[in-house]
Amino acid sequence: MGMDGRRIEDYALIGSTTTAALVGRDGSIDWFCAPRFDSGAMFAALLGEREHGRWLLAPAGGTVAQRRRYREGTLVLETEFETADGAVRVVDLMPIGDAGPHVIRVVEGIAGRVDMEMDLTIRFDHGSRVPWVTSLDGGINAVAGPDAVLLRADVETHGEDHSTHASFPVAAGDRIPFVLSWYPSHLEPPAALDVSAVVSETETWWREWSGRCAYAGDWRDAVVRSLITLKALTYEPTGAIVAAPTTSLPEEVGGSRNWDYRYCWLRDATFTLYALIHGGYAQEAQAWRDWLLRAVAGDAGTIQVLYGVAGERHIPESTADWLPGFLDSRPVRLGNAAAGQLQLDIFGELFDVLHVARRSGLTPSDEAWAMQKHLLDALADSWQMPDSGIWETRSDPQCFTHSRVMAWVAVDRAIRSAERFGLEGPLDEWRRLRAEIHADVCRLGYDAERGTFTRAYGSRSLDASLLLIPLVGFLPPGDERVRGTIEAVASDLMHDGFLRRYDTDAPDADGLEGREGAFLPCTFWLVDAYQQSGREAEARRLFERLLEVRNDVGLLAEEYDPVAKRMLGNFPQAFSHIALVNSAANLAAPDKGTTRHRTA
Repeated sequence: MGMDGRRIEDYALIGSTTTAALVGRDGSIDWFCAPRFDSGAMFAALLGEREHGRWLLAPAGGTVAQRRRYREGTLVLETEFETADGAVRVVDLMPIGDAGPHVIRVVEGIAGRVDMEMDLTIRFDHGSRVPWVTSLDGGINAVAGPDAVLLRADVETHGEDHSTHASFPVAAGDRIPFVLSWYPSHLEPPAALDVSAVVSETETWWREWSGRCAYAGDWRDAVVRSLITLKALTYEPTGAIVAAPTTSLPEEVGGSRNWDYRYCWLRDATFTLYALIHGGYAQEAQAWRDWLLRAVAGDAGTIQVLYGVAGERHIPESTADWLPGFLDSRPVRLGNAAAGQLQLDIFGELFDVLHVARRSGLTPSDEAWAMQKHLLDALADSWQMPDSGIWETRSDPQCFTHSRVMAWVAVDRAIRSAERFGLEGPLDEWRRLRAEIHADVCRLGYDAERGTFTRAYGSRSLDASLLLIPLVGFLPPGDERVRGTIEAVASDLMHDGFLRRYDTDAPDADGLEGREGAFLPCTFWLVDAYQQSGREAEARRLFERLLEVRNDVGLLAEEYDPVAKRMLGNFPQAFSHIALVNSAANLAAPDKGTTRHRTA
C-alpha cells in the first residue's frame, strides 16, 4: 500500500504483553522488537515504508476483496484475501509466555490457487541500521550490534536490495508458517517453535483471559475488545500499561503535532484502575497499582508525569530526522519532554487511584500512605503554582482550572481515606487546605458572566477537562455552575458531533503550530457528564456514535477527524479504550452514579 494511501484505522494490533506490532490491511507488519527495559524501542511504530523496516505477506497480483477479524475473545488476527484465482487466509499473532518475542504468520489456502509474495525489510535502532544478513537452513539471520532477528520459513527466500523476498503458490488446504524471532545477538538463536501448538495455546490463553470479564451490560463485545486491547498494552513483567504502542502518528496529517506515547502516564492511572475493576480483573489492577507505587517512590519533589515501563525516569526527547513519518508528518519524536513538566493534576490522579484501590479491596500498603502524606506536604507548597496542565502544553505555564480541581481531589481523597480506613494524618490541616483550594477555584476559575468554568484563571477559553468537575465530586452534577459548564463546553468545543480538547486557535492554547482532531476520551467524558446529569438518552446516543468510530476490528486511536472521517493520533490509544469501558459501565448501572464520582 502506498505511503499516501495509508490510514491509521487500516491497522490492527497483535501483542504478547511484552511487545506489540501493528498489522496493515495490505498484509504488512511494523514492529520494533527489542524487549529491553527501553520503552522507546519496545513497541510498534508506523514511521515509514519499506526502507525503514516492514514485513509484507500478501497475494502477488492484487486482491478482489479483503476482510479481517480477530478470533473471538482473542488477539489472534485473521485476514482473508480473495483474488481472481482463489482465496487465502493469513493468521497473525504473538505467542504468550516465556518463549521470547516472536511474530507468527501462517498462510492458509482456502480455495483455488493464489501466488503469494513476501517482502521482509529488517532495520534496527529506529530504522537507522541495516543488519548483516546470512542464510540459514530454512531461513535467514539478521544481526546489528546487540540485536538479532531470525526468520524461519518453509519457502525459499532470496536477498535483493537489502531485503529478503519470496514468491510461492498456496493451494486450498495448504498451511505455510513463518516465524520472526528477536534475540540478543551474543546468544544462540532460539529453538524452533511448534507453530500449530503455539497458535492453539495462544488462542486458548486469550479466550480464558477474556472469558473472565465480569461486565454483563450492553455493548459487551466492545467492552471485551477494549479490555483485550488494554491487556495487550500491558508490560507483564512490571504491570505497566503504555499509553499507545506507537510514536508520532499525527494529530494533523502532515503537521508537527506528533508525540511519542510508548510510556506510562500517571494521569491514566485512575481511569485504568476503574476499567480493570469494572472488567473483573483484580490481578491486573493490583499489578498496575504496585507499578505506580514503585514508579513514584522517592522524593515527592521529583514526581513525574510519565515513566518507562519499568519506572524509568530519564526520558529525553529527540527527533529521528532520517524518518519520513506517517503520511509525511514530521518530526518523528523519540522520547517525551513532558516527563520534565510540572503538571499538578497528577497528584489528584495518584491519590484518587490509591483511594479506589483501598475501596476495591486491593492489598493495602502502609508505604503508600506514608508516601501520600509526604506528597501532600509538597502539594500544599505548590498547588498555586502555574503548570503545564493535563494536555502538557508547550507554552508558558498557566493556572489551569483542572489542575487546581485535581489538587483538591488529592486532598479530598486523603481525607476520605483517613476517615474510612482509620489512617493517621493531620485531618484538620487537610480540611482547611481542601476548603481553601475549593474556594480558590470557584472564585478564580469561574466566569459568572458566561455561567461556566474556564480553562485557566483569567482566561476566556474553555477546556474539555472541565467536564471532570462533577465526575470527580468537586461539585454535584445538579449545581448550576456544572450545568452551565457542560453546556458551554459542548457548544464551544463540539466538532461535527465530537469534542475537541480545547480551541487550538486561541491565543492561550498550547504554544504549538497547527490543529488537531476531536479527542475521543473527552467525548466519552461528555457521555459521562450527560449520564450523571440525568440526560440518559443523549448520553446513549453519543456513546453509540463513538462506537461507530472504531475500525473494523474494534480499535480506537486518540483522535478523530469527523470531516475526513479518519483516525488521528497514536493508535490504539489506551486512554480511548479505558474511557469506552468506563462509560459503558456508567450507562449500564446509572443508579450507581458515575465511576469517578464514587468517592465514599
